Amino acid sequence: MTDFRFDYGPRVLSGTGRSTSVPDLVPEGPVLVVTDKGVRGLGLADPMLGALGDRALVFDAVEADPSSATALAAVAAGREAGVTSVIGFGGGSPMDVAKVVAYLLGSGDDLDSIYGVDQAQGARLPLVLIPTTAGTGSEATPIAILTVGGAEKKGVVSRPLYADWAILDAALTFGLPRGVTAATGIDAMVHAIEAFTTKRLKNPLSDALAKEALRLLGANIRQACDDPANPDVRGAMLLGSHLAGVAFANAPVAGVHALAYPLGGHFHVPHGLSNALMLPHVLGHNMAAALPLYADLALILDSSLASLGRQAQAQGLVEALVALAADCGVPARLRDVGVKAADLDLLASEAMKQQRLLINNPCEIDLADARRLYEAAL
Repeated sequence: MTDFRFDYGPRVLSGTGRSTSVPDLVPEGPVLVVTDKGVRGLGLADPMLGALGDRALVFDAVEADPSSATALAAVAAGREAGVTSVIGFGGGSPMDVAKVVAYLLGSGDDLDSIYGVDQAQGARLPLVLIPTTAGTGSEATPIAILTVGGAEKKGVVSRPLYADWAILDAALTFGLPRGVTAATGIDAMVHAIEAFTTKRLKNPLSDALAKEALRLLGANIRQACDDPANPDVRGAMLLGSHLAGVAFANAPVAGVHALAYPLGGHFHVPHGLSNALMLPHVLGHNMAAALPLYADLALILDSSLASLGRQAQAQGLVEALVALAADCGVPARLRDVGVKAADLDLLASEAMKQQRLLINNPCEIDLADARRLYEAAL
């Protein structure tokens, strides 16, 4: 038996309308609900807020690629109200902020002291996370990403950030636009692929979850785009996203994410889309080291590849992912999101700051490699 450690993460409550169960999952007292104005405007949180009544204090100022200043503003609001628990409701951004806020309110630590791996070791307030997209898997992980200094993304990665509960309510995802469904779904597929092929901490449990996540996501993402109110399809996507989150919480993501983060920080490309843009190019870079693993994953997405050799199967994974992104209407080139050739040096240098992720990649990515991969994606 291989030596490994595995954390299953939060307890899970799944089912339509289960977000109204929140009052039963948190202690008495005021509750800080961290969300964003878009989610709030759609009314998705209204049933949950109705169940909480006057206990709820809503902080809805979370932006895409949330800043450290936003997290600190939420902390200040929660501290002033004397909240006893935190709920993160929305996509990855509100959930990431909620994790940091719950930790800082409970521990009293300084935000600058907890960036990195295992730097946050104190106690946090009770925390419930409720995703409204099937993509980030943030509800399953002890990871929060914040934007610092206007463009650099920094991570807080520590077990105290695991939520107490994750609520999976597929109905909250019915209204997602096609583009968001596609980009967040591919983001979840990247989580599964990178967890399965990571150089560090890969283990049999993360492998099993990553493969099942990829199966669920690959089999349902096209229909989720075409038939967005199908509850079975939406449920499969949400479960696949969660399982991929549990997998990469234990077997960390790598080069695709490292090269995606600067696109979000400098060009405000949504995280799922930035992952989709870099995915085929990083897979190609990793092919020599990860070929057998890519071949295994290819058969999950396309069983017709079974009769081919391993090299062809591995290449088939890349081709299947490119075709899937095209079918779902995801932009294919960096120039489609405003990146120019003059930006490549900046992006490459910024990617080098993501050593927390780059050390997990099957093949080394140095500065020259990063620039070449961005150029290939342009």
